[in-house]
Amino acid sequence: MTTITGHAELTRLVRSAAKSSASDSSASDSPASDSSAADESASDSSAFGSAAFGSAAFGSAAFGKQASEGNGRLIIGITGSPGAGKTTIAERLVAELGHDAQLLSMDGFHLPQARLHELGRRERMGAPDTFDVVGFVATLRKLRGLRESRELRGDTGQREIAIPGFDRDREEPVPGALIITAATNIVVVEGNYLLLDDPSTGWNAVAALLDLSFFVRLADDIRLSRLIARHERFGKSPAEARAWAMGPDAANAELIDRTAARADHLLELD
Repeated sequence: MTTITGHAELTRLVRSAAKSSASDSSASDSPASDSSAADESASDSSAFGSAAFGSAAFGSAAFGKQASEGNGRLIIGITGSPGAGKTTIAERLVAELGHDAQLLSMDGFHLPQARLHELGRRERMGAPDTFDVVGFVATLRKLRGLRESRELRGDTGQREIAIPGFDRDREEPVPGALIITAATNIVVVEGNYLLLDDPSTGWNAVAALLDLSFFVRLADDIRLSRLIARHERFGKSPAEARAWAMGPDAANAELIDRTAARADHLLELD
């Protein structure tokens, strides 16, 4: 893992990776390579539906990088503790990359409020087991295969994948809020648990599906003040905002911080 300290360096690394990915895709554009890619895609789909879901095969970062060879799409992961600035950084990166990139936020995979109440997890919303992990992993795998399928079939790139968004005012997922097509070459994924190695919840499958990952770190005092302000902005009283930031958010942050070593790059913010 290397440490970087500015957004410009982040963008440079992503552009470089995208250029390399595009070159690899062009080099593999032959009937023999296409056949191999199809076999690999079929093998991957089989693995996802089997007991290997939580196995070491999915926990290896090399798996994700190998899976993207010849695909032409780059999947970038941006993670870090609540309030570190992941969303702002990811949105800025997508804006700088232009029409070639789209943003996928893990927030859209929060379980609905009704389901959280059924499970008795509403007061821990934001914890690893309060998300639709299976749906999130399945979506990443579809995104990885979408462009390859287009190239193999020779169609016009109209195939789409609907991605859920998240309404912070209601704290509810919004189905189909975003559409990602086969023409999108870079998907920037942001969320808390992208590098969490936890077979019990299924999050350990995610890291393998990222081609490049960044862990965002911000001084705790600054991060906490931003987090409290965000909670207030979305309707919590000052007391409620502080209690949530110091309670559930703090517990999640401690868990997330332990995943930093799994990132390709550490982005230190002032």
